[in-house]
Amino acid sequence: MIDAKHSEHTAACGCGVADDAGRKAVAVDPDAKSRNLVRLRRIEGQVRGLQKMVEDDRYCADIMTQISSVQEALRAVGRELLRNHLRHCAAAAIKGSDEQANEMYDELVSLFYRAGR
Repeated sequence: MIDAKHSEHTAACGCGVADDAGRKAVAVDPDAKSRNLVRLRRIEGQVRGLQKMVEDDRYCADIMTQISSVQEALRAVGRELLRNHLRHCAAAAIKGSDEQANEMYDELVSLFYRAGR
């Protein structure tokens, strides 16, 4: 739950704690963070590989296969982030005030809509 020290800085969504750099998650699972950073570094390498494939005029179907791989890796990061958001940020907001809960419901509907496209 959002502690009293940060309650006056609560972000509009009702889950994040605002600081000078912007919104922050209520809590982040350190293992999930570590896994996501490893995945994102691997994705970064895959994207650099894609750039090289395009520069080298590689076969289009091979490039498309690698693009699919990058997209799936990004979806995996997104699923992990969504899981953390539901477990921590959304749970805290839903347990909070009615206003925080309603803002979180709207945010979740929007997230699910964007993720489903």
